[in-house]
Amino acid sequence: MSGKMKFATDMEKSVLVSNFEKRGWSQVSADEDWNFYWTNVNTTRNIFSLDNGYRLSDDQIINHFPNHYELTRKDLMVKNIKRFRKDLEKEGHPLGEKDEHGRHVHLDHIPTTYLLPADYNLFVEEFRKNPSSTWIMKPCGKARGIGIFLINKLSQIKKWSRDSRTNSFAPPSSRDSYVISRYIDNPLLIGGKKFDLRMYVLVTSYRPLKCYTYRLGFCRFCTVKYTQSTSELDNMFVHLTNVSIQKHGDEYNSIHGGKWTIKNLRFYLEGTRGKQVTDRLFDEINWLNVMSLKSVSGLMANDRHCFEIYGYDIIIDDKLKPWLIEVNASPSLSSTTVNDRIMKYNLINDTLNIVAPNGEVPDVRWNKIPPKDAYGEFDLLYDEELAQQNEFYGSGHAGGGDRDRSRSLMASMGAGHRAGMRDHSRNRGPATWK
Repeated sequence: MSGKMKFATDMEKSVLVSNFEKRGWSQVSADEDWNFYWTNVNTTRNIFSLDNGYRLSDDQIINHFPNHYELTRKDLMVKNIKRFRKDLEKEGHPLGEKDEHGRHVHLDHIPTTYLLPADYNLFVEEFRKNPSSTWIMKPCGKARGIGIFLINKLSQIKKWSRDSRTNSFAPPSSRDSYVISRYIDNPLLIGGKKFDLRMYVLVTSYRPLKCYTYRLGFCRFCTVKYTQSTSELDNMFVHLTNVSIQKHGDEYNSIHGGKWTIKNLRFYLEGTRGKQVTDRLFDEINWLNVMSLKSVSGLMANDRHCFEIYGYDIIIDDKLKPWLIEVNASPSLSSTTVNDRIMKYNLINDTLNIVAPNGEVPDVRWNKIPPKDAYGEFDLLYDEELAQQNEFYGSGHAGGGDRDRSRSLMASMGAGHRAGMRDHSRNRGPATWK
């Protein structure tokens, strides 16, 4: 294939198609010769299936890695992060360090989590250490808040088991399995309401790892003020930030959609908590995003035809500690507000500028280093090749003439000892690893 770019998609979202068409790309069906395929995860699975026997050409790229689920299935994400931490600890690596209470010093960014029914006995042992605690149950293979509920009694687990028609805690299918996590019951509140962050991370390669973070993420707010009252455990308008749930609430505002830009969150936190504390928080967020990717980098089928834009969901507690809740392989491209549509249009535009520079027919043999003027609102978060070269590009603020240097800062630091990384961030001002 040569000449004009041909795209296929099974997701007819306006933010996608309008970006393809503005580049002059021609739409074709999936059965025809295409250069660029934006697809859902099921189609990706079929394309890379061994039974299919389909081989991608050098001029074809697709928007998912074959086994993205190692990061985006709730149970596998937790399993892989735990394995990553254990491996580092065995190696005596500084990142595997634990404190006197047995908690990871540098990699304590996921709530205590178990797989049910498989880890039921382990969960019960942990629950009985603090029987007044609240836990949140989520089905492993579902999204948009479907099937989620909170519990604070073991009897509620047994009732769930009966209702699921499970007579014993036998090995589950992926459809039946749940993760149960200690509920973050002290979330940071703004206006008395709980919120989480949706951040976008673009990965163009896993080995070596190369990823970008998007500046224009947003906060998703609950519509009802937060309370720890056990009488409100079933009120999802208090506890779950998913727009698919909150939009059905009486207090939902369709103008702003219950969303706030991360930029506004930073302004708010700098005004209420101080700039240094805010910078450190976003340092922590970027850190946990990179470490989650590194935890699966050795497992991913690093197909050179693939890239992926992940939706990271993060909750900040009242001590300004960020917690990774889950990672989405297909973050919603539907728009609930005008600003939402503009942001997602720009997200796709900037993604395409990085993975398909100049809108030209791709060649997967390229080194995946886009021109810096193609970054748009993305910042280089981590580049393993640069990290291995141990290059340091200097300090500077994440903006203006220093943008290129600051973009490379996280990349040049690599996964070395974290204390050194923090020393650099203190010296340079905004600690965003951009």
